[in-house]
Amino acid sequence: MHDSIGNTELHNGASAIANRLRLADGPIDLAWHHCSTTSEFLGEFFALRCKASGADYNEARHSIGYLVNELLENAVKFRAPGDIVIESSLEGARFELKVTNLVDAETAARFGALLVELTARDPGDLLIERIEANAADAGSSGSGLGLLTLMSDYGARLGWTFHRIAEAGPVRLTTFAALDIA
Repeated sequence: MHDSIGNTELHNGASAIANRLRLADGPIDLAWHHCSTTSEFLGEFFALRCKASGADYNEARHSIGYLVNELLENAVKFRAPGDIVIESSLEGARFELKVTNLVDAETAARFGALLVELTARDPGDLLIERIEANAADAGSSGSGLGLLTLMSDYGARLGWTFHRIAEAGPVRLTTFAALDIA
């Protein structure tokens, strides 16, 4: 199994400012606070570099932090046991992110079906529909609101690859994101 959905190409080159973090699965157990701490760190790390090139520091920090936090929370929430790797880079005004984690086959199938649905239509229209549907059904979940917000409100270009490691084993999920920082 090796499927791709959306924009899975990264373009930042060797001259980009880059960072790679590994959240190790182990005795501390990966949790929500790791998402916010990591996203704040990366938001600050790259926003300082954006500021030097004339971009609005607060806007860059917020946009990068929100993007990282949303994708990292999904990785933590739906992951199978294993590390999460976060690779990020900035070249000019283009921020790129790649988050890799393991998911079980059932989660991969459900998530893949949701992604096909989310990428088939205009994200702004679908975002409004999903907000209305969630308001009508308080018990609904897994609607993709975070991903739709990234695409609609932030202009993020997102993509995913699913790669089965072994016949009966987990699936390696890689999430790609590109964001232009103004």
